[in-house]
Amino acid sequence: MIAMAMSCEPSILIADEPTTALDVTVQATILDLMRQLQQENEMGILFITHDLGVIAELAQRVVVMYKGNIVEEGPVAEIFKNPKHPYTKGLLACRPPLTHKLKKLPTVADFMRQENGNLIETGESLEAVTIKFKVTEEELAVRKTDLYKKEPILKVENLATWFPIKKGVFSRTRDYVKAVDDVSFDVFPGETVGLVGESGCGKTTLGRTILRLIEPTSGKVWFNGSELTGLGASEMRAKRRDIQIIFQDPYSSLNPRMEVGAAIMEPMNVHGILANEKERKERVIELLKRVNLTPEHFNRYPHEFSGGQRQRICIARAIALQPKFIICDESVSALDVSVQAQVLNLLNELRDDFGFTYIFISHDLSVVKFMSDRMIVMNKGKIEEMGDPELIYKNPQSEYTRKLIAAIPKGM
Repeated sequence: MIAMAMSCEPSILIADEPTTALDVTVQATILDLMRQLQQENEMGILFITHDLGVIAELAQRVVVMYKGNIVEEGPVAEIFKNPKHPYTKGLLACRPPLTHKLKKLPTVADFMRQENGNLIETGESLEAVTIKFKVTEEELAVRKTDLYKKEPILKVENLATWFPIKKGVFSRTRDYVKAVDDVSFDVFPGETVGLVGESGCGKTTLGRTILRLIEPTSGKVWFNGSELTGLGASEMRAKRRDIQIIFQDPYSSLNPRMEVGAAIMEPMNVHGILANEKERKERVIELLKRVNLTPEHFNRYPHEFSGGQRQRICIARAIALQPKFIICDESVSALDVSVQAQVLNLLNELRDDFGFTYIFISHDLSVVKFMSDRMIVMNKGKIEEMGDPELIYKNPQSEYTRKLIAAIPKGM
C-alpha cells in the first residue's frame, strides 16, 4: 500500500492509521521506511493515528481532534510534556505504561465528562491520576501468593501444531510449517497469562489449538483434570461452556443479520442455560449493563455500534455461559487507545468479580505487561522466555525479546 501511494512521487502523503494492528517490529520498519522516503522525496506527511507513541517517534507537530474539532495543536515535545486540554491528558494517560504497574488504566473520563452538552473538566493532573492507580509492591506480592497456592486449571504439555507444505502433481507433503512446536506451560485459576510475539510467531494458533478449534499434531492439553485432546466431538462441545474465546475483529465476530441480544443469547440456548427465553433475555440485559451498554441495545444490529461497543458485545457473549477460562485473542488491537483502556479495565474487573482465568494474546508488549501476571514470549512456534512481566521487561534474557522491547514507541 505504501508502494502504491509513493509510485506517483507525491508532495504530500496522507497516512491513515498505516500501522494499526501491526506488531511493534513491523511498525518500526514501516516508520523507518516512511522517514526515509520523506527525506528522499522532500515529502510532507499527514500521519493519522490514535497512538501517541507513534506520533512522538515520527512527527514534529501534532494536532489533537475531539468530536470534529481541533482542541490542541503545537510542537510534539510541548504537547506531550505540558498538555492543556483534558482530552489530550486522557489520551496520553490511557496508554499502558512500561515503567510501572497500574491497578487500572486512566481513561478520558478521568479528566473530563459531558453534562447536558457541556464539557466538564475534573481538574486532575496526569501525575495525580497515575499515583492514584499505581499498584504497590505489597499488593503485587499478595496477589501472586494467592494465585499460586492452587493447582493449575490448564496444563499444556509438549503441544505441536504443524501444517503440511504440499508440492508436485500428487500434492505430496514435502515439509511442514511448525506454527506451534513443543510448547509447555501451566495456567493457574484467576491468573492472566500474556502471550506476546510478532505476527506469525504462532500465538493465535496456540490459542486455537488449546480450544481445539485447530486440531494439534501432537501433545496434550489438560483442563480441570480432563484431557481435552482425547475428547470426542460431543464431549468437547460440553467442555466449551467452560472455555471461551474473544476474537480479534469485533466486526466479523458478530453476525450482521442477528440482533446483538440474540447473538449473546445464542450460546445460552445451545448449552441450555436457564429455564426459558424470558430468563435468558433478563440475563442478557444484565450482561449488557455489566459491559457498560444499555437494555435498549438488545434489539439493535452490529452495524449500529462502534468498534469498542462491538468488542464489549463480544465480551458479553463470551461471559454469558459463565466460563472458567477465556482466551482473549488480540481482542483490543484494532481499538483506539482510549477505547482500548476501557476494554482492558473491563476485562480485569470481570476477572476479579467472576474469577475468570485468561490467556491474553497480543503483539503489543505494553498491553500484555499491564494485563499479565506472567508473560510468555513466543518466536517461530517456540517459547523464547516466560516469567514475571516486570522482570522480563527490565532484564530480557533472549535477543528476540530485547528486539521486541526496543521496537516499542517510547513517547516523550
